[in-house]
Amino acid sequence: MSSNQSADGAELPGVPVIQDPATAAALLSAGGLVAIPTETVYGLAADITDLAAVARIFSAKGRPTGHPLILHVADVETARRFGVLDARAEALAMLWPGPLTMIVSATEAVPREVTGGRDTVAIRVPEHQLTLQVLSTLDGAVAAPSANRFGRVSPTTAQHVIDDLGDILDPDRDAILDGGPCLVGVESTIVDLTCDPPQILRPGGVPSPLLDRLLEPVDGSSIVAATGPARASGMLPSHYAPERGVVLVEREDREILDPEALVIDRADDPVEAARHLYDDLRRADTSIDRDRSEPIVVVQPPNDGGLGSAVRDRLKKAAAPRERQTTNPTG
Repeated sequence: MSSNQSADGAELPGVPVIQDPATAAALLSAGGLVAIPTETVYGLAADITDLAAVARIFSAKGRPTGHPLILHVADVETARRFGVLDARAEALAMLWPGPLTMIVSATEAVPREVTGGRDTVAIRVPEHQLTLQVLSTLDGAVAAPSANRFGRVSPTTAQHVIDDLGDILDPDRDAILDGGPCLVGVESTIVDLTCDPPQILRPGGVPSPLLDRLLEPVDGSSIVAATGPARASGMLPSHYAPERGVVLVEREDREILDPEALVIDRADDPVEAARHLYDDLRRADTSIDRDRSEPIVVVQPPNDGGLGSAVRDRLKKAAAPRERQTTNPTG
């Protein structure tokens, strides 16, 4: 397979698409950016010890520098080098590798350029064998927000990364590590353990009842809803937004729709809805006639609970009012 082919054999121009974790680790060590596959979405990774590379993440994404980045590490032992894992964090760490991000106090090993100047750090162990091999080879941490332009639809395939960043990444020092489609399809659950009680800042692949069951024997903690300012990825009111507008409509109201509007409906299966959410939104963008003004319409999001809550969260933010930009969005 050539370096410019995706897992399904499609030819991809520009930045190299690779399948070798050792090559990815070498590029990261040399200051490159590598789009890495995870079970949730593809992340745009840089070695946190290379601050110039970290700065390139913000530039490539058009991301405000005050927005903290999530650290990805190979295992719990490595996580302890970068975050202070108290009893609650150690209890939740049994879910790693997996779609859970914990916010904990940062150690001195974490540059504050990664944390948005905060003394806390968001950290997780992703569940993808290629990326775990990269992280084990590095024996450190990478900062890896989603590999897309800031605020837009997250990428769940190598082709999505090409579509968003293919003309921005440097083909001489960057690459995309192609691990196939992401199995979960929405970002990790984020839990802030620096407050009492712990807060869930973003619903994701780990449901809050499971977190409660793990925390209760430690100190009786239960997860509560987020309060206070945005301090983690995905907390802004508008996010995950395709170019076309999104309107959420219940099934019983479908008769009011423009008969030519595009309808996306996976409400009966939250797992499939999550796995295909971002691909559906991206396909909708390309399938609607650009000369028409009708929105993308998502009919009846899944019920709350488990992945259904995560899908509802993403769709509400995709449908939120925002300033429309057709190229190079920055916020």
